[in-house]
Amino acid sequence: MGFLNNTTVTVDAILTKKGRELLAQGTNAFNITKFALADDEVDYRLFDVSHPNGSDFYGAVIENMPLLEAFPDENHIMRYKLVTLPKSTRKMPIISVQPNTVTFEAGGGLNQPPVVITPTTANVADTSYTYILHDQSVATMTVVNAAGAGGAGATTPFFLGDDDVPNSKTLVAGSVRIGLLPLSVGNTATGKSTQLTIIGNDTGATISITITNKVIITSGVGAGAFG
Repeated sequence: MGFLNNTTVTVDAILTKKGRELLAQGTNAFNITKFALADDEVDYRLFDVSHPNGSDFYGAVIENMPLLEAFPDENHIMRYKLVTLPKSTRKMPIISVQPNTVTFEAGGGLNQPPVVITPTTANVADTSYTYILHDQSVATMTVVNAAGAGGAGATTPFFLGDDDVPNSKTLVAGSVRIGLLPLSVGNTATGKSTQLTIIGNDTGATISITITNKVIITSGVGAGAFG
């Protein structure tokens, strides 16, 4: 990764690893239909309303920050995408969720009830959410309230790392239920944790919570989804 010379207008376009994969398939899988903008390099804390030269210079430091050159790992670039919000918006949307962690304790046994995750978005409303359970071997995830008519996926995609993709599960819904999935003693001796990422499908706001499972079964006890 390097920096671009921001004294000139530069378009630095490359294919990500995912784009190269689709192109290599030699079919119509590679078909660019949309684009996104992001401001990963910008630190808005540097906007200085006390600049002695007046309002024309409030953003001088930001405007002169170096730009990152494009690089092919979609997991580490364009993490902070720009979104379109109503003109009357005065504050950025923020997702809050209760509970903000989920833990299935070892002493609770196999009959621990599932936990319903119901997020809310402040400042700008979301009609539905995309839920990404990074590792579905830790817990189950099912829909409680459907997204409703026209419930599409997130407008600002969230990319998982290559190690997470095979074990992940994604749902589009209003709310979801996280259930107990007993772990095999052969896979862990202390329990496992994973992340649940929640994306507002209208605003692009995101939040992640930790899910921890400490319920371990020994051989001879039937495994399966509980809750």
